[in-house]
Amino acid sequence: MKITWFGHSAFRLDFGDKVVLIDPYLTGNPAFTGNRQEAVRGVTHILVTHGHSDHYGDTVEIAKETGATVATNADLATWFGSKGVERLEPMNTGGSIDAGGFSVTLVRADHSAATIENGVSQALGNANGIIVKAEGEPTVYHLGDTDIFSDLALIAEIHKPDIAFVPIGDRFTMGADTAALAVRRFLKTERVVPIHYATFPLLAPNADQFVAALDGERTQVIVPAKNDAVAL
Repeated sequence: MKITWFGHSAFRLDFGDKVVLIDPYLTGNPAFTGNRQEAVRGVTHILVTHGHSDHYGDTVEIAKETGATVATNADLATWFGSKGVERLEPMNTGGSIDAGGFSVTLVRADHSAATIENGVSQALGNANGIIVKAEGEPTVYHLGDTDIFSDLALIAEIHKPDIAFVPIGDRFTMGADTAALAVRRFLKTERVVPIHYATFPLLAPNADQFVAALDGERTQVIVPAKNDAVAL
């Protein structure tokens, strides 16, 4: 598997004949400095953690351009359908789907999940984390936007993720020290990637504090350069 971070919480996973985007916030993302055409080339699936625009991002446009299947919570999936997305896999917390060569599971996240449309807040289901499992590949856990919660340990026990994408930016999610505690006490993954920082001035400007907080721990912290693929 290769992972590519596009800044904020946006990722591309390449494995086998699959190309999976998670939270494809590209247009308008000040942290995305890559080529959009290259970023979405060959996409087969789009997974969305929740209904904030800095997470669903370009989902509608990419799905229409590529014919990719979109998997997300049922309320948000319905909303995507109203925007013209045709290939949808509606889900909800705790549920899993066979996406053809890999599975997707939605798990709990502690966060809000509404979008603003025509000046009105519209609820779009719950916020989630996402587990991606494929035979012979590392199991990936994208936490989405969340605070720490003790059931992270149960999620880790059930799904046994090898790598976790963990928000550290503070203000809208847990901050660096709390995220490091979540990794040490509950997740205990082999590798971890910090996300949801250095996008806007209100967020933590870098991952230094998170890296320092996990110094000497068994978990390897990977801070990928934006738009560069990392082999797992």
